[in-house]
Amino acid sequence: MEKSKSINVGVMVRRTLGITRWAKWAYKPIAIAPAVEMAAWTATRVDGEATDFYAGTVPLTLYRTDTEGYLVGLSTNPPSAYVVLRRSQLPGRDYDLHTVTASAYEAQDFSDAAEDLVEQVALPDFLHQFIWDFVDRHHTEEEFVKRKRRPHLVKDEQDGIGDARIRQVADVYRTPQSRRERKE
Repeated sequence: MEKSKSINVGVMVRRTLGITRWAKWAYKPIAIAPAVEMAAWTATRVDGEATDFYAGTVPLTLYRTDTEGYLVGLSTNPPSAYVVLRRSQLPGRDYDLHTVTASAYEAQDFSDAAEDLVEQVALPDFLHQFIWDFVDRHHTEEEFVKRKRRPHLVKDEQDGIGDARIRQVADVYRTPQSRRERKE
């Protein structure tokens, strides 16, 4: 049985003017498409201040152990995958296409770092069918198992209760006095 399956996908990203003075540009992944032979970050459409780019091609890999996360993405309206853009180290480029994932759980892991730009993008029909077929073949529901308490010893004596700094046996719940209060 196959453990994983991959398909190459391309990502379209829209760049618009930023809304604050600290961010000159705002980037948003807008579509996932079949992979094409095109250089990364090639402008495909310019509409005033907005520019659409073909951000690049990456493999979308599905693993049979992650099917629960794929079901979460498939159950959203519309069914979605998640695009992860990472700050670029290259001059003249703000972001690099890092990955595309179908798992909502993996996308959450990327967004926890707060350094990556993670966006939900609607699945095209070819990709929706690809993911659904994989999940259908590999997903098994796991039965919920409630954790049981471990047995513990119950004694009649009060072991470990109270403040160890108090030498009195009579009132173990009393708070210790400061040195000044004892002298007075």
